[in-house]
Amino acid sequence: MISSFFPTAGSDDRQVDRELLLAFEKRLRKEKVLSCLVIKNGSLFLEYYKNKKLAAKLQKTNSCTKSFVATLMGVALDQGVISDLDTPISEYFPALHHKSVDPIKRSITLYHLLTMTAGFDWPEFGEWKSFPHMFYSSDWVRFVLERPLIHEPGEKMNYNSGCSHLLSAVLQKASGVSTYDFAKKHLLEPLKIHNSYWYTDGQGIPNGGDGLRITTMDMAKLGLLYLQKGQLKEKQVVSSNWIQEFIKPRFLTYERIGSYGCHWWSARIDPEKDWTDDNWFYFALGFGGQYILVVPSLEMVVVFTSELYDQSLLPLSLFREYVLPAVVTKAAAD
Repeated sequence: MISSFFPTAGSDDRQVDRELLLAFEKRLRKEKVLSCLVIKNGSLFLEYYKNKKLAAKLQKTNSCTKSFVATLMGVALDQGVISDLDTPISEYFPALHHKSVDPIKRSITLYHLLTMTAGFDWPEFGEWKSFPHMFYSSDWVRFVLERPLIHEPGEKMNYNSGCSHLLSAVLQKASGVSTYDFAKKHLLEPLKIHNSYWYTDGQGIPNGGDGLRITTMDMAKLGLLYLQKGQLKEKQVVSSNWIQEFIKPRFLTYERIGSYGCHWWSARIDPEKDWTDDNWFYFALGFGGQYILVVPSLEMVVVFTSELYDQSLLPLSLFREYVLPAVVTKAAAD
């Protein structure tokens, strides 16, 4: 495949260890990885698909959707559609003011939703086995808001797709249009993403947790947008300040994955070394092995789509085993 958005690197381009990338591609063929892109300095060094049809297929981004939602929040803040991340969510969900509701819920803010520190009892990474039980409800928003609190808001990060869906509902209420239409106008179209689909709940709210479907190449465009601090083709799509805020590591609840910021994960390139500008990367992660990985110090974006529903973290391991060494080792040699 030849991408007009990301030119293919020439065979004589020595920014990466080609032999290691070749070994990586051979390994991908043995796994349930559907597609993978390795982009460095804006050029494609690897474009892998399990079969040719997958290049044009809308992929299940799953929870990578959350990072798109965070970006939309940044756009909404830039435009004044949303005034402040410290805004209590009760401004958008007045039912929280009812006298029967736990009054502490009225102190939950948009920031708490973005960092998944709202405090709800939500065992998504435990008893629910990565399947949010709001999907069984006829009203997802109400299901989330009615969950009891087990922590004070802001006290602890606990993975919660319900927080992401509430953000989608907030975007819809604040903008006056569907979250999907807002996304098309202010994010997808600027990124030249022309083919997409976004599943909704029973009330017509796009699923903020995992409902977006786009191609693998279009997933990479979000990574490039972040790598370029919110700018694409000389257009500032979202302010660099929000980009920096969203990717900043804040909570380390799940050490096997990494730190959590505002709907983005992050980790150190070399876990044995201190966290520095040259020793970290951040990423969107979706159940089953969907990834958008960004390595600022290497000017690199890597995307995976997979059907690894029992091994969601395998692509992250492959990224560490093959892709990082292919670039880091080559850079050291030069």
